[in-house]
Amino acid sequence: MQSATESVSVSKGSLWAGRIVSTIIVLLMIFDGVTKVLKSPQAVQATVQIGFPESTVAGIGAALLVCTILYAIPATSVFGAILLTGYLGGAVAANVRADSPVFNTVLAIAIGVLVWVGLHLRESRLRTLVPLRS
Repeated sequence: MQSATESVSVSKGSLWAGRIVSTIIVLLMIFDGVTKVLKSPQAVQATVQIGFPESTVAGIGAALLVCTILYAIPATSVFGAILLTGYLGGAVAANVRADSPVFNTVLAIAIGVLVWVGLHLRESRLRTLVPLRS
């Protein structure tokens, strides 16, 4: 087991795979956040359908954009991943409470997993904290 001060190296392949996964997540979250901030009819309808008032849509989108920006910045990526996990946990809870199609819930869970997979592949600090190999 490695100590907290030791650094675990990240291979070029892992680094690029992590960047690709993280970029896909960032683009998806930016798209979702912007549609909410701009209050597109589809975003408003989907948010209201799971039980949130229309007046909260832009604020939810703004919160998502802040979390996503923090995730995209290398120095704050772990904090951003934690915030995105909380956001997506709320999405799972809202979808379950609203009895939404299972796909919506599974999608939110899958995105949450990919947030951490992308980060783990590209971030040596996280590999030190959570080594997946023994």
